[in-house]
Amino acid sequence: MQSLRAATILFVFFVATLIGIPWQSLALRLRLPRRKTFPNRYHRWLCKLFGIRVTIIGTPIQNRGVLMAANHSSYFDILVLSCAARVSFVAKKEVGRWPFFGTLARLQETVFVERERRSQAAAARQDIRKRLLEGDALVLFPEGTSSDGNRVLPFRSALMGAAESEVGTDAQGKIQYVPVQPVSVSYVGLHGIPMGRENRPLFAWYGDMDLVPHLWDAVKAGPFDVVVEFHPSMTITSALDRKALSAASEAAVRDGQARALAGLYCDLALKSSPGAAKHPASRAHKPDLLASTQADHA
Repeated sequence: MQSLRAATILFVFFVATLIGIPWQSLALRLRLPRRKTFPNRYHRWLCKLFGIRVTIIGTPIQNRGVLMAANHSSYFDILVLSCAARVSFVAKKEVGRWPFFGTLARLQETVFVERERRSQAAAARQDIRKRLLEGDALVLFPEGTSSDGNRVLPFRSALMGAAESEVGTDAQGKIQYVPVQPVSVSYVGLHGIPMGRENRPLFAWYGDMDLVPHLWDAVKAGPFDVVVEFHPSMTITSALDRKALSAASEAAVRDGQARALAGLYCDLALKSSPGAAKHPASRAHKPDLLASTQADHA
């Protein structure tokens, strides 16, 4: 039954995605507003299809430029974060050359950067800065690679320099910068029970794991629960330069993951339904209104 379930899910996923690709491609070519909302709706549907129960803590910044700094352990992070908010991603350049998944990344207006060559960091920051000033919400994975889901790796600060973009001045004439919002992604449950650290590699994709066999095994493993915590934002200041901003973001993300893996949000996560459900304390909207009614929280 597990294999039948997995095969059905993947078949529906590929067929529905192939149908949706031309619509999103057209929206991108014509610069239609739906190009920003379609990926959010599509990934909320995917989370329901795959049985991913997403619990959202806090409020994502929307409707203005923001750099979201998140930990990274799996390709499922893309589904989960795009389910939780209207976002695009920053990814290494080779992702854009992947068959099928590279196409999906381009359709979500991913910013592709060269991570391996330090000489390219300035150009990458400029590409990210341009999108932030255009008002996009971009998710950056500052670890530079994926982990096993049980820890947060050290954040690299090079691309965080994009947050040094000036967006105007306040009433007192003080320069305002693009906000950085730390985001914790934690895999906490499997089949409705708390997930132990030995089970997270079922969903975490890291090291030299092959994508297709890992995806098959992950879908066969069954429904799982994820907690996404959007932390308060921060900006570049005289006391918080690029490296300090990176360190502060890393600390917030690490603390959020530690809380989730310790079971602080376990009851909320295991009671949520597939798709996106929000913590009551985070001024929740109904899941089906998440894409259109998120507050602009600075």
